[in-house]
Amino acid sequence: MALTWSLMVGGMSWKMMSINSTSSCACIATTTTTTTTSIQLNSHRSLPISFPCLSVCNPKRNTLVSCQSVSMLPPSNTTQYEFCDGPADVELRLLLGGMGVESSKDIHVDVDDNSLTVTIKQSSESVTLMETKQLYGRIKAGETIWYLDDDQLVINLRKQDQELKWPDIVESWESLSVGVLQLLKGTSIYLVGDSSEINLKVAQELAVGLGYTPLDTKGLLETFGKTSIESFLRFPDSDYVSDLFITSGLDAEGSDSLAAAEGAVLESLSSHVRAVVATLGGKQGAAGRAEKWRHLYAGFTVWLSQSEATDEDSAKDEARKQVYDGSQAYSKADVVVKLHGWDPTQAKIVAQASLSALKQLILSDKKLPGKKSLYIRLGCRGDWPNIKPPGWDPSTGNDGNSGAM
Repeated sequence: MALTWSLMVGGMSWKMMSINSTSSCACIATTTTTTTTSIQLNSHRSLPISFPCLSVCNPKRNTLVSCQSVSMLPPSNTTQYEFCDGPADVELRLLLGGMGVESSKDIHVDVDDNSLTVTIKQSSESVTLMETKQLYGRIKAGETIWYLDDDQLVINLRKQDQELKWPDIVESWESLSVGVLQLLKGTSIYLVGDSSEINLKVAQELAVGLGYTPLDTKGLLETFGKTSIESFLRFPDSDYVSDLFITSGLDAEGSDSLAAAEGAVLESLSSHVRAVVATLGGKQGAAGRAEKWRHLYAGFTVWLSQSEATDEDSAKDEARKQVYDGSQAYSKADVVVKLHGWDPTQAKIVAQASLSALKQLILSDKKLPGKKSLYIRLGCRGDWPNIKPPGWDPSTGNDGNSGAM
C-alpha cells in the first residue's frame, strides 16, 4: 500500500491512499462456537496457508454459518481513492481523471454484503478499478448508491453494524491493527500450538501491529530459570536448574515440571492487559494440557495449528473435527489458524488472518472483552465461559447462588 494521510472534515475521518485492484482470496466461515477461516496465499515459495476456527459466540451451540470471501493481500492495478467513515454509512471516492469515462454507462459497480467490484469500460474492454472480497465490515448491498461527481466516482455503502468504525474500506493489516485494537479494549492475546517458534514469530508481529507488549513464556522461564528449556528437559534434577522449576514441579517427568512452571508464569501474566503472549509449544507446555488453561482464559487464545491438508476445505474440516472432538487441549482456543507448511517470512500474514478472525469473533459477541475482564477480576477460577457468581469455589463447585453470569 502506498503512502497514506488523513484529515478530519465535519467530524468525519478521511483517508487518501493508493490501492491495487487484484487480490488473493481466502474463506471465512462463522460458527456460533467456532469460526473457521481458510486462506490460500500466493508467494514465491508457493506456500498455501489456511486459517480455521474461532470460538465462543455461544459455547452451547455448534451451528455453522455461511462462508464468505476474504481479501488478505493488496491487489495489482493502482487506483487512488478517498475514504470516509460515517455513523451509518461509508463513502468511497475513486479518482477517474484521465481514464476516459464519459458517463455512468461506462461504469459497473457490483456489491454484496461484504465485497465490492468496480469496473469501467475502456474502448472495447472492461478494466477493473477496484476489487475486494472482504470489505472491512458488512453492508446492506441493496441500499448502495453511486454517482459521478466531476472526475470522481462516489459510492455510498450502508453499514449493517452502525456501531462498527471502519478504519478503511477493506480489511488489511493496517485497518485490522487499528480496528481490532479498539474491539479488544485492552484484552491480551495468547498464542498456543505445537511450535514455540511459530507462536513467538506471530506474537511479535501482532504486538507491533496492535502496539501491545510482546511476552514470551519460554524466554521468561529461561531468564528466571537460568537455563535453557532444552537443558532443563534433559537434566531436570541438575543443580543449576532454578528453584522456579523445582518448586513449581510435580516430582515427575521434566516436561511435567516445565508445564507447571509455565502455568505459574501464566498465572502471573493473567492480570496483564495489552500484551501478546507466546506460549511453549507442544505437550511440554501448559497450553498442551487441558488442566492448565485456567489462566489462559484471561485473554483471547489463538491456536496456530500446522496441518497436512492439501486444500482449504480439508483444512476447515480438520479444524472443525478437532474443535468439536475436544481431545486436544488446544481445542479450547478462541481462534484456530491452520497452517500448511511454515515460513517465518509469512508470520505477518498469519498475524493478519488471526486479527481478521478475532474481529469476527468479537463482533459476534461484543460483550466478550468485558466478560474476559470480569473473569480476571473474579480470580481466573477456571469457569470460562460460564462464569459463576462471586463466592463460587472451584475446588468444591459450590456457591451461595446458582447459575452463570
